[in-house]
Amino acid sequence: MCRYWFFVAALCLVPSLGLAKDGQHRIFKTTLNSFIQEALQNNPELAEVRQKIKVLKEIPPQRKSLEDPMMMVGLMNLPVDTFSFRQEAMTQKQIEVTQALPYPGKLNLRSKEALQDVRIAEQTLHDLELEIIRQVKTSFYEICFFRAALDTTRQNKILLEQFVTIAESKYAVGKGIQQDVLQAQVELSKILDRLIELEQLKDQETARLNTLMDRLPQAPLHIPHGITQTPFHYTVENLQALAEKNRPALKEIQEAIEKMKVRKQLAEKEYYPDFQVGFRYGQRQDSPFTDHPDFVSGFVGVNIPIWQKTKQDRKVAEENYRISVLRESFRKVRNKIFMEIKMLMDKEKKNRELIQLVKTGIIPQAKQSLESALAAYSVDKVDFLTLIDNQVTLLNWEIKYHRELTHYEQNLAALESLVGKSLVEPNKTER
Repeated sequence: MCRYWFFVAALCLVPSLGLAKDGQHRIFKTTLNSFIQEALQNNPELAEVRQKIKVLKEIPPQRKSLEDPMMMVGLMNLPVDTFSFRQEAMTQKQIEVTQALPYPGKLNLRSKEALQDVRIAEQTLHDLELEIIRQVKTSFYEICFFRAALDTTRQNKILLEQFVTIAESKYAVGKGIQQDVLQAQVELSKILDRLIELEQLKDQETARLNTLMDRLPQAPLHIPHGITQTPFHYTVENLQALAEKNRPALKEIQEAIEKMKVRKQLAEKEYYPDFQVGFRYGQRQDSPFTDHPDFVSGFVGVNIPIWQKTKQDRKVAEENYRISVLRESFRKVRNKIFMEIKMLMDKEKKNRELIQLVKTGIIPQAKQSLESALAAYSVDKVDFLTLIDNQVTLLNWEIKYHRELTHYEQNLAALESLVGKSLVEPNKTER
């Protein structure tokens, strides 16, 4: 009779997969979104790029401004024998002001080039934000996996402790062998070792997520239960089209191409001369017998671009080649993104199929097998090793289920980062 009640208790402890309720899932998603917003607001890497953008925004007005005018003062035709300002009629005290004037349009182009640097940096920031979101989601779901694995392993620990009790009970009445008791204790030690390892891995991932949010690595994280399989109905072609339209990394290259086009226009302007205008005033000292009027002078200077074949022509060719390089870079990055989308979609398909197979097929079968083995062991129809093997098999498949669900959500986060937008359909979850 005692052995019967041990058997019933053990059956009740056979673990089953828990499903999140709608309320739990909403709290779960709210927590994840709050972590994402905190990371976007506080992450030091993002803050650094934002400050760099502020720096770059100060440059266009500078590039659009003229160079500072030059003022010079001096003496002209001062006799060295007397150093008198009245001795010679051409002795003057002079003041001169000059101003460099670039050819019309150059300043606007220089400002436009600097403005493109701002736009490039903004796309860099957007791409980094997507990467931070991916990292937050990856760490978040990894912590969820470790917690689910810990819960499952703890349930199996309790079940295994019941097995130890059953084995000891049978051994005490002479119907079991000491090897069964020792084997159960060994398996229990393995469970304890796995629990220690999972706790350590969870703590490491918690530190990583805290760092992304600019928290202390050891700060506690309160993550509610509620992970569910996110619905996903996109095709590879859909995602590739979305990526070409939305991915900031591609927009960054397009903005860089626009910058090179501006630089090419600026290089073409170098065929035209720049100017320098000046005004000079010469003050003369009156002599005792003659009034000496002051002098006023003005002038215009130009540079003469006569070395066109070795300078201006080569500069225009250089910018054309730079544009070609960036266009090839765009193709390279786009192809890499398309390839990564295809590879991740293959992984998502595998994850989705495995989740369904493990949840609806393998785990129920493994649970039935364990229950059958437990019942058979209680009446001495199977040995203890068979019972343990069934228990370990169920444990491994339950952890496998949580791992595949985690990989599914992490791969979805990676796809969102590749595409440049959220792929989650609001208010829908799969069970």
